[in-house]
Amino acid sequence: MIYCYDQQALPGAFKCFTVYPLVMHIPADPTVETCHTFHILCACVLTIPSRTQTSLSPMLLLSVLAAVFGNFQVGYHSGNMNAPQQVIENFFNTTWQANYNVSLTTSQMTILWAVTVSSKDFGGIVGALGVKGLADTFGRRNSILIANALSVVSGSLMSLSQLCGSLGLIITGRLVFGLFCGLCMSLIPLYIQEVSPTALRGAFTIMSHVSFSLGILVGMVMSLEEVLGNAQFWPLMLSLSVIPAVLQYLTLPFCPESPRYLLINRGQEEEAEAALRKLWGNSWDILTEINEMREEASQTQSKVTLRDFLSLRRYLNPISIIVAITLGAQLSGFNAILNYSTDIFTKAGFSQSQFLTLGTGVINVLFTVVSVLLVERVGRRKLLLTGFMVGALCNILLTVSEATMRCIPGMSYLQVLLVFSSISAYELGPGPISWFIAAELFDQSARPFGMAFTCMLNWGGKFLCSLLYPPLLNLMGAYVYLIFTAALCCAFTFTFFQLPETKGRTFDEIASEFRQANRVVLLKELQKDFRTFN
Repeated sequence: MIYCYDQQALPGAFKCFTVYPLVMHIPADPTVETCHTFHILCACVLTIPSRTQTSLSPMLLLSVLAAVFGNFQVGYHSGNMNAPQQVIENFFNTTWQANYNVSLTTSQMTILWAVTVSSKDFGGIVGALGVKGLADTFGRRNSILIANALSVVSGSLMSLSQLCGSLGLIITGRLVFGLFCGLCMSLIPLYIQEVSPTALRGAFTIMSHVSFSLGILVGMVMSLEEVLGNAQFWPLMLSLSVIPAVLQYLTLPFCPESPRYLLINRGQEEEAEAALRKLWGNSWDILTEINEMREEASQTQSKVTLRDFLSLRRYLNPISIIVAITLGAQLSGFNAILNYSTDIFTKAGFSQSQFLTLGTGVINVLFTVVSVLLVERVGRRKLLLTGFMVGALCNILLTVSEATMRCIPGMSYLQVLLVFSSISAYELGPGPISWFIAAELFDQSARPFGMAFTCMLNWGGKFLCSLLYPPLLNLMGAYVYLIFTAALCCAFTFTFFQLPETKGRTFDEIASEFRQANRVVLLKELQKDFRTFN
């Protein structure tokens, strides 16, 4: 540890290192000789960049774990509507017949089921509109807790649907849950990004997507007919998301508020430092982080309106990057495959298609974990580019396998492999990174707008896929996958030429590149890392 008379007088280069026990007095106005002597002494002891020294404190881990309970709920309701489709459709038909003395036609049932599935995604679009107001008014942590109430209300409504004989309660419950999705899928990555050390920011944020994938898998398991996806227990199955909602209420209130929110948005520097020490423990990193936040605060516009967000030059390029990455991810075919995988496998000739659907959930989780392990080693750019490229190839081959399945023996097995590969490509990069990359591209004032915009695009893409995939499949057949291929190719091209690598860089370092001009200004010495795929 270094003890000095005036810490602000330390040269900037010295603030980047933690030095093993070394007691030294540095005057407020150090001379060249003093600085030179200090530099020599630093060279004689072991010095390590401070950002690698931040310990994983129990409070930091608890904060991340408590936050991602929200993502688990979203994943659960993304995976539990596939297998019990026939059971819930029977309830719809019985209820409709009891109320109107007529059965639903096949086309009416198709439309009603599409509306039921996509209502959550539509709610997500609407819910994202409230992210900026909640996050800046109540803080990141408190906003998550407020949004969590919507999940409890939603689970209660869906659990009463059979008892009340109302199919409207299921649709309303999923719509209310969609509002929760739109809020939490922006607020949670925003909170995790702002409490995490720079070196672990990407990995910790993807933990929210790991929780989302685990939720999908648990939802798939619980929705099996042998578990809860049957005529007797499906209302209970739809209401189980209340359990992680309650767990979040029992844990998250004990976690600190975002230090960046406290210092930059509220100007509460002492509270921000106390929150950092609680999250990270006592280390030299805290002073570096506080200084970086001060620098960002000095460069950040105090208040950013929606008009500013959409018109200021420094935000235009990040917005275009987000549009390309997010729509590329959501129009990749992943959502269509996930929502209709049971139907895909059944048409391919597999009688136990629900267990293959369960396999997609396992693959989903495994490759999200792989993404966690790679994101801080390989970087965001390479994972995105790899995912887009492999996903496009899978969709081309899915077109071929679907078109030739009845002509060439064994094509059904190839289709299963391609479905698994497509899911793997999505979760390797485009899936998890598309949800949090906006938080790294915008400064503090615009960050909630960026996350809300990302969330609207994500849920908008999911809504379109859930609603349009069945009619497009009937209209185009196997060639529907070529639409997904085109979206992935466009996303790959734009990402390759426009997205800078954000791995290991502070928020202010990233934002400073966008303050210069209309496009990303790439530093010459980093151009190789940014512009090449190698």
